[in-house]
Amino acid sequence: MSKRVVITGLGVAAPNGVGIEAFSHSIKNGISGIRHDAQLQDLQFSCQIVGQPEISDELKAKHFTELELRGFNSTGILYGVIAGMEAWKNAGLPIEVNNEPDWDSGTIFGAGTSGIDKFRESIYKIDDLQVRRLGSTVVAQTMSSGISAYLGGKLGLGNQVTTNSSACATGTEAIIMAYDSIKAGKAKRILAGSTSDSGPYIWGGFDALRVCSSKYNDNPEEGSRPMSATASGFVPGSGSGALLIEDLESALERGATIYAEIIGGNVNSGGQRGNGSMTAPNSAAVQRCIRNAIANSGICTTDIDAINGHLTATTKDSLEIENWAKALDRNGTDFPYINSLKCITGHCLSGAGSIESIATVLQLHEGFLFGNTNCEDLHPEITKIIDSSKVPLKTIKSNPSIIAKASFGFGDVNACVIFKKFKK
Repeated sequence: MSKRVVITGLGVAAPNGVGIEAFSHSIKNGISGIRHDAQLQDLQFSCQIVGQPEISDELKAKHFTELELRGFNSTGILYGVIAGMEAWKNAGLPIEVNNEPDWDSGTIFGAGTSGIDKFRESIYKIDDLQVRRLGSTVVAQTMSSGISAYLGGKLGLGNQVTTNSSACATGTEAIIMAYDSIKAGKAKRILAGSTSDSGPYIWGGFDALRVCSSKYNDNPEEGSRPMSATASGFVPGSGSGALLIEDLESALERGATIYAEIIGGNVNSGGQRGNGSMTAPNSAAVQRCIRNAIANSGICTTDIDAINGHLTATTKDSLEIENWAKALDRNGTDFPYINSLKCITGHCLSGAGSIESIATVLQLHEGFLFGNTNCEDLHPEITKIIDSSKVPLKTIKSNPSIIAKASFGFGDVNACVIFKKFKK
């Protein structure tokens, strides 16, 4: 018999808030985490604004020992551990130090890269014939599964401990993978999430592709403009989100707070066929992913109250709206409310899906829909498809029951998960 799957813990290290309390306050009040970056200016980037979590030395010391921090230079692992540990504690789970692994608990925690700055540091040392000075943690910091390995050790996880990687769909995919595992009874709980490194060596490739916003270097908070007629590309970002996903029976047994239920999802690829490519989505695949997620959830398209879109502030935003409208067979005033977190965080790349899923879950749990900052001039191609009232500019009090969250990534990969307000 398949299990019902719920979310019992949340943790986040986002550009506009580290910790659920700060993050929730920011999304409700449209507080941006996008700032000017002097390093990018010095390096002559076209886009010199970014969304990057602000982590104090005090917070680092809460999660890492002095020995662990010696030679530590992996922002992605830093963000992921902070978010993951918060989600675990937020779920009311103990951190037990004993010799027996927790066989019922695992982690699926995605990443795009790991320790890019540590890689750079190591390359220079090797080139300078200093291989013996690399240190003992360089492998753990730079291997793709570094984040899941760190969390697995800190929490003593004995179930599946792995890292997935699917570009910007990574976080949403990790949640669906965890959902599938728990629904099948393979684990009682999975810490699911994703993370993205910070820095010019991550963001430089996107700047070179000319897909980043370069017109708002003097006005950082106005730079990320999903669905806007004056959007000029995405603002690069970084950070991590983590969700403790658990079977309902276990959650009720523990008396845990239940933030939302996951009722289904789907992952697919457009195969870089049709209008799809390495960097562009195949519309047929996007629509199929959304429809299959809905069918997998056992609901109708009319049951969806709101959408948290991928919506990056590029030329593809209007195509995404068109794909949603076709997949749901809903348009005009019949279209669900839709919002994009990227207006206040930037595009957190491999960390985006998990951070944005946390925003989605908070909306269900607390009964609101956050507004789309910088979208007063909704793109005319979008208003041809949906009514402007469906794109709230300010946070509105609402009581959504079901929200669809989707992420689409380089390589023509798609992921869509359906969250529902929990009812016994």
